[in-house]
Amino acid sequence: MADTPRARKIAERIQQVVAQMLDTRIKDPRLGFVTVTEVRVTGDLQHADVFYTVLGDEEARTGSAAALASAKGLIRSEVGKATGIRLTPTIDFHLDAVPETAAQLASALAEAQRRDAEVAALAARASYAGEADPYRRPVEDDEDDAGTADRA
Repeated sequence: MADTPRARKIAERIQQVVAQMLDTRIKDPRLGFVTVTEVRVTGDLQHADVFYTVLGDEEARTGSAAALASAKGLIRSEVGKATGIRLTPTIDFHLDAVPETAAQLASALAEAQRRDAEVAALAARASYAGEADPYRRPVEDDEDDAGTADRA
């Protein structure tokens, strides 16, 4: 997907139009609480991928996907009117996996925090296997000091 300034503007406008239509014009009972998260437009402005999330369970997701598929033509015609470009882009709706990914990351972070706490508790009770200072230090001979004192 291209990242030209015009494509970005068109993508933002499509996102606004689709979100507004889902809020006000689409009255399908299968449509759940849908949020348009992102729109990606190709560089030639011929195709738009609309990413959305649905609040609810799997049944709400499938119902919302069916409602969006049935309203695709109406949404596309509104997008064409609102953008004013010569060729209206085709629109595909994709369920965004952001909430699931965020939940997986949150559970992974909680697991890592729990394991860090276990390691910290084990480290607090741990003791050295040998001496506290494992490095050898040179032994200072008192004899050397005494021998030099006798010569003087």
